Amino acid sequence: MEYNIIINLIISLTRWLYSHLWFSDVVIALLIIFVCNCILTRLTTTGPMNWPIFGILPTVGLNVLNFYEWGTNSLIKYGGTIYYKGVWMSGTFGLITSDPAKIEYMLKTNFKNFPKGEAYKERLYDFLGDGIFNADDELWRIQRRVANSEMHSARFMHFSVESIINLVHDKLLKLLDAKKGCVIDLQDVLLRFTFDNTCAVAFGVDSGNLEIGLQETAFAKAFEKVTFASLMRFAIPYYLWKPMKFFRIGFERTLHDAVKIVHDFSEKTVRERKIELALNKDGLNDNSRCDLLSRLIIMEQDKDEVFFTDKLLQDFCISFILAGRDTSSVGLSWFFWLITKHPYVETRILDEIYNLLQQRDNPNKQNQENVVFTEEELKKMVYLHAAISESLRLYPPVSFDHKEPREDDVFHDGTVVKKGARVVYTMYGMARMESIWGKDCCEYKPERWIKNGEFVSESPFKYTVFNAGPRLCVGKKFAYLQMKMVVASILLRYKLKLVEGHKVCPKINTTLYMKHGLLVTMEPRSNIIV
Repeated sequence: MEYNIIINLIISLTRWLYSHLWFSDVVIALLIIFVCNCILTRLTTTGPMNWPIFGILPTVGLNVLNFYEWGTNSLIKYGGTIYYKGVWMSGTFGLITSDPAKIEYMLKTNFKNFPKGEAYKERLYDFLGDGIFNADDELWRIQRRVANSEMHSARFMHFSVESIINLVHDKLLKLLDAKKGCVIDLQDVLLRFTFDNTCAVAFGVDSGNLEIGLQETAFAKAFEKVTFASLMRFAIPYYLWKPMKFFRIGFERTLHDAVKIVHDFSEKTVRERKIELALNKDGLNDNSRCDLLSRLIIMEQDKDEVFFTDKLLQDFCISFILAGRDTSSVGLSWFFWLITKHPYVETRILDEIYNLLQQRDNPNKQNQENVVFTEEELKKMVYLHAAISESLRLYPPVSFDHKEPREDDVFHDGTVVKKGARVVYTMYGMARMESIWGKDCCEYKPERWIKNGEFVSESPFKYTVFNAGPRLCVGKKFAYLQMKMVVASILLRYKLKLVEGHKVCPKINTTLYMKHGLLVTMEPRSNIIV
């Protein structure tokens, strides 16, 4: 009886509203509710405005062309941590921080509660699968242990040094020599170099992406498309990209087609390498194959239980290429740009290089053309190491990352973070905060890394360029070796000149690309005997 009365009242009220209210009345009422909600949100929360329905999107949208500066200024203004919400029904919410103490809590102190998260893995799974870059928990721990063991072995280090030397002298320097005096996009050249190098180290193959004609291979082109299309999944709500994936429209169609090319390549490589190694069982313990893929296959053949399936081998190597390809090339691009703006740094690097070459036997019988730097010489380049570290601080290749807490948590200062939230920490913003790096934080100053002539590291939670805690980058040593070899080899032979009027600014991406590339000319240095 009571139920029927309530239903009748609702029906009567609806009929009355329908007959007495105009559409404009409804719009005005909704507008009033929206405005009141905005005022309430502004009065009860700090940080950039999180609008009803639209979340932080309108606030960011007004600053999209200056996104990185907007984020940095917001963090400085609101004490290093801000809350945010995504658009209605997207399920995106959390906080952005540049607080080293919070970062240390996530990456080390309570590491188990801050994994990559399901939202992250879901968006990258089609591309990276269960590879180390996209894995959590036991799946990640086993891959991490294997990668750490192999990449720090004397065998791998010798192989990686030889790989870098061969690629620099057989491909990179020959390409630059062919292009001397011409305008080139150095960012593109460096991207090709690091792609070829990581392919050689991960798969043991020459991708042929650094030929003088600068033709792009199908694998490299597909890899580029996959990384951009995967980013789009982070940029729009899941209820939009999932239907797009189902119907294969827009960027999801591009992603599907490009992923197939990448996976077909990796599948073919794994299959052929297994056959090659099976036919050469007597030589499994020699150093004829030292790339990561071959070492993993050999390691699995010595076990009773298989962990690295063919699919996981593919995922592991693809993750390695992704981690090594973009980060080193982007880091080098910003470094060379900074060098053109700070000639005194270039002079000090060259002085360091010349001093080391003078310590060689018969130094006067050498010239720039035949100089090949050894691993020991690269280790002694302290100022170069500092100059690269400083450029990575100001322009970190991975400018932000995020974690997804498994359970509700509280940071040291009382900041509450809810289960399933996205906690974003920004390396780009941290580099520009006086509270972290001092009043000269925005200056390019390699000297901040040197004390008494020695390189001095900073806390990895303050300098998270290579991540920190248990997920500290296993390829850090390899990355520095690669970058130092490239820089020393190029600066010894060429002086870079930035094309007049060329605009350099960051591109909004998962990696801090230069939006318009790095257009330079390479002027050969005089062939001075050193």
